[in-house]
Amino acid sequence: MNTRTTTARSAGGTAPRDGQPGLYATAAVVVLGSLMSVVDTTVVTTALPSLARQFHAPLAQLQFVSSGYTLALATVIPVTAWGIARFGAKRLYLTALVVFALGSALAGLAWDLPSLVAFRVVQGLGGGLLMPVGMTLVIRAAGGERTGRAMSLMGIPVLIGPLAGPPLGGWLVDTASWHWAFFVNLPVAAVAVPLAARLLASERPTGAGRLDITGLLLLSPGLALLVYGLSRHGAPLPTVAGAALTAWFARHALRAERPLLDLRLLAQRRFAAAVGAQVLFVAAYFGSMILLPLYYQGLRGFTPTHAGLLGVPQALATGITMQLSGRLADRVPAGRIVPVGIGLAATGFLAFTLQVTADVPVGHLQLAQVVMGVGVGLTMMPNLAGATREVAPAQVPMAATTLNILQQVAATAGTALLGVLLAAAAGAGPGAVPDADGFRHTYGWAVALMAAALLPALLLPRGRRDGPRGVTDQAGPSQT
Repeated sequence: MNTRTTTARSAGGTAPRDGQPGLYATAAVVVLGSLMSVVDTTVVTTALPSLARQFHAPLAQLQFVSSGYTLALATVIPVTAWGIARFGAKRLYLTALVVFALGSALAGLAWDLPSLVAFRVVQGLGGGLLMPVGMTLVIRAAGGERTGRAMSLMGIPVLIGPLAGPPLGGWLVDTASWHWAFFVNLPVAAVAVPLAARLLASERPTGAGRLDITGLLLLSPGLALLVYGLSRHGAPLPTVAGAALTAWFARHALRAERPLLDLRLLAQRRFAAAVGAQVLFVAAYFGSMILLPLYYQGLRGFTPTHAGLLGVPQALATGITMQLSGRLADRVPAGRIVPVGIGLAATGFLAFTLQVTADVPVGHLQLAQVVMGVGVGLTMMPNLAGATREVAPAQVPMAATTLNILQQVAATAGTALLGVLLAAAAGAGPGAVPDADGFRHTYGWAVALMAAALLPALLLPRGRRDGPRGVTDQAGPSQT
C-alpha cells in the first residue's frame, strides 16, 4: 500500500480503486452542480432590476432576494461535516441537488416578494451543501499531490457561471420573464441528479456521533439576526442579539469536544491568515456583485441582456486566470501568489470606481474589470488550496466546512452592507436609483475591504516547508 493510500485511509477517506470514479469523473459531476448554483446567482443578480419593477420593491427590500439565499447557505453549511459522516457524501450531495431544484421551481412560481425570499431560502439550503460536499468529494478523488489541480477544476463554475449567467439572465428577462431566472435550473438538475447517482462513489457512512445541537441553536439564529440587522441599516436589537449569539457560539465551540465548527483551527496562524484574507476579499467581491447590474441598467439605461454581456470580459479573465493559478498553486506557495492577486484586484476595482459616471465609455470600465478579474483569479483558488495545506489530513472536512461558512457569511454581510449603502444613496422610493456619486461612494467601501484583505495575505507561507503531521507541501492534504 503506498503512502498516499495509507494517509488517505488514516484520515477516514477512500483512495481511488478499481470501479470507483477518478478525479475527472467526480469533478465533472461536482462542477455541474456547482455551475447550477453559480449561474443561478449571476442570473438572479442580473434580474434584480426587473424584480424591483415587478414587485414594486425598493433596494432595501430587494436585497433580501440575494441575502436570504446566502444566509440560508451560511446556516446549513455548519452541519456539512456531520452530515457527510452520518449519511455519506454521495447521498448528501444528491439530497442537496434535489432541494436546490425544488427551491428553484418554487421561486419561479413566487407571487410576491416575501414568497420569493422564502423560496430563495429553500434554494439556499440545497445550495449551501453543494460546494462543501462537492469539495470533499473532489479532494478525496484528487490525492494529495493534485490539490491545486482539484481547486482549479472547482474553479470552472467561476469561469462559466459569471460568463454565461449575466447574458443568459438578461436574455431570459428580455425575451421570456423573470420566472425563467429560476426555472433555468431545472433542466440542469435533471441532468445532474442521474449523473451523480451513477458516477459518484458510494460509501459507507463512518458514523458521526451526536450533532452539536447547542452549537446549531446558537450559530444559525445568531447569523440570521446579525445579517438581518446589518441589512436593516444596522438595526440595534437584531444586530446586537446576533453578535451576542455568535460570540456565545464561539465560546461554546472552543470548549466543546465535538463542536459544530472547530474554531481551534484558527489557532494555526497560517490557516487563520488564509481565512482572514478570504473573508475580507469575498465580502468585497461578492458583495459588490449587486451593484454592477443596477449601475448598468439603472443609471446607464442598458437592457438586461446588454448589461449581462458587459460582464463577460471580467468573468473570462477571472476564469482563465483561475485555471492557471490553481495549477501554479501546486508548485508555488500561496504567499507568493495571493498578495499579488489581491493587489491587482484592488487596483482594478479602484480604477473602475474612479471612472463611474453616467457617461464614461464602457470600454474604459471593462479594462478596469479585466484587471480586477485577473486579480480575482490569482486570489481565490490559490488561497483555498493553501489553506487546506495548513491543516492535518483528518481536519480537511472541518477546515473546508469552516472556510465555506465564513465565506458565505462574508458574502452575505458584504451584500447587506453594500446594499444598505446603495439604498441610502438612492432614497426610499420603489425603483429609485442612485446617481453616479452614490455608486462611487458604495464601490469605495468595496475597494477598502478588498485592500484590507492584503494584510492577512502577507502572513501566508512564502517558502516551501513540511506540511502538517508529515504531509509535504508538494502533496498537500490527502484524501479525507
